[in-house]
Amino acid sequence: MLTQTLKALFRRDLEQLKREIELYQSEEKIWYTEKGISNSAGNLCLHLVGNLNAFIGAELGKTGYVRHRDLEFSLKNVSRSELLTKIDETNAVVERALENLTIEQLEAEYPQQVFGKPMTTEYLLVHLSSHLMYHLGQINYHRRLLDA
Repeated sequence: MLTQTLKALFRRDLEQLKREIELYQSEEKIWYTEKGISNSAGNLCLHLVGNLNAFIGAELGKTGYVRHRDLEFSLKNVSRSELLTKIDETNAVVERALENLTIEQLEAEYPQQVFGKPMTTEYLLVHLSSHLMYHLGQINYHRRLLDA
C-alpha cells in the first residue's frame, strides 16, 4: 500500500536529514549563507519540519500543530541538538499520521487547497516526499560546499 512506501521514504529521508545536520564539522556553518545562497541548512531544516508537521501532523494526524512559516526562514542559530530533536519528533508525527490512513482517505480530496486547486491526499503526500528530497539535496550540497 502507498502509505507503507511513503512511511519508508519519509523515515529514510528524515534520517538522512539528521545525518546531514550531524555531519557539519562546524555547528555555526549550519546557519551560514553565501552570496547567491539565501537559505542556510538550518532554515531549510526548520522549513521541512514545519512543512511536514503542518500538512501531515496537523491536518492528517490532528496534532494541533500551528505553523509559523516565516520563522522557518528567519530564526537563526537554533542549536544542532534542537534541530535533531525536531527531526526526530517530526519523524514520529509522520509515522503516526500515516499509520492509520485508509485507501479511501488517500483517494479523497486533501482538506486544504495547497496550490490553489484541489488535489487528493495521496498526491499531496507524494509531493511532500519529493519536496523533502529536494531540500535534502540542497542541504547536502550546502554542507559539502560551505562547511569546508
